[in-house]
Amino acid sequence: MPRLLVLVRHGQSEWNLKNLFTGWKDPDLTEKGIEEAHTAGRLLKARGVRFDRAFTSTLIRAQKTLTLILDELGQADLREVVDPALNERDYGELAGLNKDDAIAKWGKAQVRLWRRSYDVKPPGGESLKDTIARTVPFYCREILPAVLRQEAVLISAHGNSLRALVMVLDGLTSKTISDVEIATGAALVYRLNADSTVESKELLKP
Repeated sequence: MPRLLVLVRHGQSEWNLKNLFTGWKDPDLTEKGIEEAHTAGRLLKARGVRFDRAFTSTLIRAQKTLTLILDELGQADLREVVDPALNERDYGELAGLNKDDAIAKWGKAQVRLWRRSYDVKPPGGESLKDTIARTVPFYCREILPAVLRQEAVLISAHGNSLRALVMVLDGLTSKTISDVEIATGAALVYRLNADSTVESKELLKP
């Protein structure tokens, strides 16, 4: 499968379940999250996918998701590149807070602005623009060249670091990216053209 790039958001984490802002905090997967990772692996296996390279963040929820996917594919020995450039967006002072409590304190509009806007930072944290500034250069330097060499590449990461990549791949604007949300355990399968543009995109569903 030439020029294959698969983006997978980690399975449900313990803090996803509790409706907490997570960011750079490091909770593990829930039982549901473990099953979501297995399901993503089985869906990829059903397509006959085999990977040449795998990338993930420094956070356990993304790393464990990657491990479970590779186990399903019979590729447990595949070399994994771990890099903080793929970490989730840093939510700063919001990390660990319940999202409903945050809405009660600051209002729905302000919390939505922190969560979904392109360049508004939560207190002490990163905007999506900041996340793009570290994620996209790493993608261009380390990941895209492998894909263009016709290697099949898997990335297991986070909602916002993957939104950063989707913004580039899909040619979205700072306004249209606000509507993009990637579910836990979701697998986005891209095939790229030789000029790095997208030939096709598919969301794998159970």
